[in-house]
Amino acid sequence: MKTAGLQAAHRGFSLVEILVVLVIMGLLISVVAPTVLNRADEARVQKVYADFKSIETALKIYRLDNYVYPTTEQGLSALVEPSTLAPEPRNFKQGGYLAEVPHDPWGRPYLYMSPGEHGEVDIYSLGADGLSGGEGQNADLGNWKAQD
Repeated sequence: MKTAGLQAAHRGFSLVEILVVLVIMGLLISVVAPTVLNRADEARVQKVYADFKSIETALKIYRLDNYVYPTTEQGLSALVEPSTLAPEPRNFKQGGYLAEVPHDPWGRPYLYMSPGEHGEVDIYSLGADGLSGGEGQNADLGNWKAQD
């Protein structure tokens, strides 16, 4: 009698029950996954614009100290260490203006032009594909563009 009671207490799930759970999970994932993935893309774009603001602030402080923006050739690395290219900074702030040269969310350094085509300086990323042009997450993002 006791063995029959033990077998009933250890009864597992049937194949049909497991399949029903898997179908329900699949439906939930198919509904939730696109929303979550889209949020990740939006977060990357927001990070780019936040980086633009911090780089622009560092560039403005650099300009206040040294009277000019770093040249395109000096690049954003001139905000981390004093450049040896002309015009050399006159009053480079000890410790630099940024702790490190930031990279875009896709792992590539931001591109920089001074003087810029759209303003005094242009800071931009070529998006996820790293190629000029594109749409969606492959679109080029620049500090001159308004964030949507």
